[in-house]
Amino acid sequence: MSPDQDMSIFNLIGNAGLVVQLVMVILLLASIASWVMIVQRYRILSRARAAGARFEEKFWSGEDLSSLYQQTRQNSDPDSGPETIFRAGFQEFARLAKSSKDPDAVMEGAQRAMRVALQREQSRLNRSLPFLATVGSTSPYVGLFGTVWGIMNSFRALAHVSQATLAVVAPGIAEALIATAMGLFAAIPAVVAYNRYASATDELVGESEMFAEEFSSVLHRQAHGRREG
Repeated sequence: MSPDQDMSIFNLIGNAGLVVQLVMVILLLASIASWVMIVQRYRILSRARAAGARFEEKFWSGEDLSSLYQQTRQNSDPDSGPETIFRAGFQEFARLAKSSKDPDAVMEGAQRAMRVALQREQSRLNRSLPFLATVGSTSPYVGLFGTVWGIMNSFRALAHVSQATLAVVAPGIAEALIATAMGLFAAIPAVVAYNRYASATDELVGESEMFAEEFSSVLHRQAHGRREG
């Protein structure tokens, strides 16, 4: 076997120690899982942004709220945060309006329902982000552990040879450094995706909060207009 073949990436991985190979497998699985979640989060956030914009356009078109509520019940869009908040708030508002003449009590119940819906939407959008943060923060250290372990074994092997040369220790050090490279390969996309998706999630949650406040003002006018009428 030629030296080039001996120092190829696959040969180095195959000849690595058990601990280093285990580290590489863990990092490979973490990288695959993070890429799956990166693609899923991209699709979810893209659908949420588009669905929210569609619903808000329909909401502010001046359509009757009762008619809009019936439409959302029959053809609900789970990707739209504002629609979910609207449906929860209007349902509670309509239910309380039938049994209570106190507009403040009606508004309090509707706002409470909207807060619950907003928290659920925030949890849905934030799902998988903790995993990406964990992969991004721990993968370099896992890879470093594999590297340190591999280099330690390479130097231990020197005790069994009469003459220490670079050719003796180079393969062991090279295979150990692959673990660090794999750790960075897993961490960098996870960190970039986490930062981008966390920012996008905060933006979408902020838009949903703003919609909830605006919708609350609309309901407030209806509740007090009903009492004055």
